Amino acid sequence: MHNKKTIVILSLGFILGAFMSTCGNVLAEKDYDMTTESDTLPFEELRAFTEVFGRIKRDYVEPVSDEKLLEDAIRGMLAGLDPHSAYLVADEFQELKEGTTGQFGGLGIEVTMENGFVKVISPIDDTPAQKAGVKAGDLIIKLDEKTVKGMGLNEAVKAMRGEPGSKIAITIVREGEDAPLKFTISRAIIKVKSVRTRILEKGYGYVRISSFQSGTGDNLEEALAALKKENGGKLRGIVLDLRNNPGGVLDAAVRVSDIFLSSGLIVYTEGRIENSAMRFSATPDDLLHGAPMVVLINAGSASASEIVAGALQDHKRAIIMGERSFGKGSVQTILPTNDGSAIKLTTARYFTPSGRSIQAEGIEPDIGLARLKLETVDSSNFTPIKEADLSGHLLQNGKPKDPAKGAGQTLGDIDKDSLIKDYALYEAFNLLKGISITQNK
Repeated sequence: MHNKKTIVILSLGFILGAFMSTCGNVLAEKDYDMTTESDTLPFEELRAFTEVFGRIKRDYVEPVSDEKLLEDAIRGMLAGLDPHSAYLVADEFQELKEGTTGQFGGLGIEVTMENGFVKVISPIDDTPAQKAGVKAGDLIIKLDEKTVKGMGLNEAVKAMRGEPGSKIAITIVREGEDAPLKFTISRAIIKVKSVRTRILEKGYGYVRISSFQSGTGDNLEEALAALKKENGGKLRGIVLDLRNNPGGVLDAAVRVSDIFLSSGLIVYTEGRIENSAMRFSATPDDLLHGAPMVVLINAGSASASEIVAGALQDHKRAIIMGERSFGKGSVQTILPTNDGSAIKLTTARYFTPSGRSIQAEGIEPDIGLARLKLETVDSSNFTPIKEADLSGHLLQNGKPKDPAKGAGQTLGDIDKDSLIKDYALYEAFNLLKGISITQNK
């Protein structure tokens, strides 16, 4: 028996250049016993394994080392459990541990395997892949001229890594497109800024969380303080954007939820082993003091972002808007081994405060949105006729109306460009204003 640190993470797949969800936040000291519930070993099955092992060693067309055969056997054993369990050799384990720093090399996409192809779960904001036009749901079928079919996820990830500035051609199949699309992307050092903010209109803020890293909670508190300062110390409401957020560190998801809640359960986990049972509750003080919130999610919102959306939805603290989320409701634990490698093993399911498991179900938004795009209409050559334009119209209280008075806010008074380009954000902002106006009457 060996005393090992186990690292609990919420992770969707592999990040190109590193892993998104890493260690360092939720740690549990435990005695890791390699024995099973039963002390007996499956000798008949092990005989079959050793027979196959021996036949490969003797009869395969080329010599294969024992190390490779055993490593591949371990990988296959874990990969057969679920899409998120995996064997990490020493280099991969080190990359996993470094991932929470928010800086790594690669293309900037989170991927998993689906039907033998690499599936893009979500591109990371402001990365080469996102700028090139890679989208959530894309299936990568070729890397340069090599087909992905038959590759393992580790092999595909390694093929996409490389020196910053070097290029790789990826061919993808996208729903709605008649032919495959090809992108040539330059690799780069990916520096993920997990929290971004801006003002949509005086009093109304926009907060984008692109991933959950070890520092996301602190960054969010600082961002909210800056938004408040810009608006005289108070916000009338915010839009929290979790779209295409693939998840990350469990502690960060709990901390973000706690920032907007003053009490109650945030999330709990259940599994077969004692250490898998955890409960996380909110501490006093909602930093927005009850100001309305609209949370945007889509099919690329997974894992830790689903924890936040589920907690805020169950506590009726926010309106959830968008598309049904990805549905990744399991927890992975990193179990280091003696040789510097590690096992990433699914050990628990997590549940929202009301007891919902979102595994393979996702978070259903309170208000669903279709994927649409807004366009402005050029009205420069047309001015609608109003009562004030009619000849002989009655004056307001016998006096001419001040044209500047009561004109109200127009689309030009807010963050027009971003809202026009983003239908979901436009709808979320309109809803947020409506809730705020109703509450303040």
